[in-house]
Amino acid sequence: MATATTVTHMDDSVTQYVAKPRKMLINGKWVESASGKTFPSYNPATADVLAQVAEGDVEDINRAVAAARAAFDKGPWSKMSASQRGRIIWKVGDLIEKYGEELAQLESLDNGKPLKIARIADIPLAAELFRYMAGWATKIEGNTIPITGAPNNKFLAYTLREPVGVAGQIIPWNFPLLMAAWKLGPALAVGCTVVLKPAEQTPLTALRLGEILLEAGMPEGVVNIVPGYGETAGAAARSADTAIGQLSVEVAD
Repeated sequence: MATATTVTHMDDSVTQYVAKPRKMLINGKWVESASGKTFPSYNPATADVLAQVAEGDVEDINRAVAAARAAFDKGPWSKMSASQRGRIIWKVGDLIEKYGEELAQLESLDNGKPLKIARIADIPLAAELFRYMAGWATKIEGNTIPITGAPNNKFLAYTLREPVGVAGQIIPWNFPLLMAAWKLGPALAVGCTVVLKPAEQTPLTALRLGEILLEAGMPEGVVNIVPGYGETAGAAARSADTAIGQLSVEVAD
């Protein structure tokens, strides 16, 4: 029995994106890896090399953590108002929707999932996640607690929720863009800065998301994206509690 095959024409923007070696995002700049090495991202449908990507290592993770720590301690992100953060995060969602077809095609090529699924699930859910978390930015509140004691004591204790600092986020291959959104959205909404390591099998939409974050107005160093292998870049992120500063590592699964 004959098998029908549908070939989808890829947008020029996608073709052009994968044609150039992809760099890593550190401190608001697209840079080569410290070693100068790259690694291939494969099209799982054909086993052909889809793109060459900068290969992060320990030095690159350390540079990214230093940038994120500086952006947290001295930069505007943790100090700007929650509503200002919310507006930038909301714009990220709008831009994901704007570039939705490009992102869907890129996700399908790099991940191997059907283009239809990327169009109806991965991309719109990622956009809505950022919009949802934009709303939370102004709704993170503490508690006020009456203190019991002597009859005339009229005191209150209060809690103040503050960002913890730099979050290290390691993203798997199965929902590359959506899981990056799941990790980035909450951390950014509360004022944290981020070092994100996408899966080596599927780094391309995370790197494209980095361009979208900058277009949305994300300040330098707030989000740093370091592609690379788990045993090098990923392991470095897990052990980045160094003189650079504490890194709270999150692994999506």
